[in-house]
Amino acid sequence: MVKHAVLSSGAKMWRSLACAKSEMRLDLTLACGQSFRWRESAGGHWTGVMGGRVWTLTQTDDTLWYHVYKNHDRQGEGSDRKRRPSVCVQMENTSERRLKGALKEEEEEEEPVAVTLLQDTEEEEEMLRDYLQLNVKLEDLYRDWGAADPHFKRIADIFTGVRMLRQDPTECLFSLICTSNNHISRIQGMVERLCQALGAPLCQLDQTSYYNFPSLSALADNSVEACLRDLGFGYRARFLQQSAKQILDTHGPQWLESLRSLPYLQAREALRTLPGVGTKVANCVCLMSLDKAEAVPVDTHVWQIAKRDYNYASANRQKSITDKLHRDIGDFFRKLWGPYAGWAQSVLFCADLKKFQKLKEIPHVKQPRKEENGEEDTGVACKKTKIKTEENGTVKDIKTKSACRKKAKVSV
Repeated sequence: MVKHAVLSSGAKMWRSLACAKSEMRLDLTLACGQSFRWRESAGGHWTGVMGGRVWTLTQTDDTLWYHVYKNHDRQGEGSDRKRRPSVCVQMENTSERRLKGALKEEEEEEEPVAVTLLQDTEEEEEMLRDYLQLNVKLEDLYRDWGAADPHFKRIADIFTGVRMLRQDPTECLFSLICTSNNHISRIQGMVERLCQALGAPLCQLDQTSYYNFPSLSALADNSVEACLRDLGFGYRARFLQQSAKQILDTHGPQWLESLRSLPYLQAREALRTLPGVGTKVANCVCLMSLDKAEAVPVDTHVWQIAKRDYNYASANRQKSITDKLHRDIGDFFRKLWGPYAGWAQSVLFCADLKKFQKLKEIPHVKQPRKEENGEEDTGVACKKTKIKTEENGTVKDIKTKSACRKKAKVSV
């Protein structure tokens, strides 16, 4: 059975890019609601579809590792270049390999590396760099945002490496149309069903099938609305089909990508002409796929952040998120954070998600520093710490939050 790749099975199956976790954390970036195609297939390993290929990503402290599975037929990727036919990587069980001691040398020569062309390798590295926007130095942005905004600096100490993806505009738009009155886990299921129903099959790993995102022509077909309603899309089914049809009939298949060259406000207003696309969705598409780093999507999370953490007064007088509120809150954050305001907003949005609240409870221990009297000052290291050392069934030492506070008072 073809399995999901795991780094511990052998680094020869993987390629790598230099990338510190301060520049990107996969667990935050891929699970914060930007893209809905990635799943954690093993501990710290994320498998998903990007650019008509199936990928698994993982990382160590200063390296991003990636593995690309090869599907039987790459037609439909939008390229006329002929490719060598290849198959998904077949990983051998370690115990089975040990039984073949007599063939050890031959096995070493036939390490289960994905069959690929050099041109493919270079293309895939460039695809990944582009998708992750690795040309943008996130540490520099965090430092600038933290200098301008003390609240951001406090959040950034925990939520490092939240990076904006540069997604395919078609996938981004039609995935985000599914987000209306919805939550991340349900949206993931809807997007997966959309791909299974209308997308081309790519690969099967551990009995999980992966599909490409549907083309505009597939989404625009007259039968799509009924199909998607049967799959539980509700009123969103009509928006998906009608938006695809309107794009093809009015603008043509390259229209969405052409919006990358337009100014932010012009691109946003163009998107708002589509069925089911309001200001928030249009801002999300601008930020996540059309290179508009200044776009600040405003939903209930961002609205509450503005009121709760920034005392944004005018927001308290509103009962719903209006176009004016979108504009005013966006302008407020653009003035505070600068031209990459949308990226900064995504960090606070991520930090506000329920699924990541446990990260705030983990003690972020600072290294003890020596005081003038030679004693170690633990600072906040004891916060939320309770250490018990037992010997012969008795507790010898207990450090609690209150004990640390006492120690702090004595040292002062």
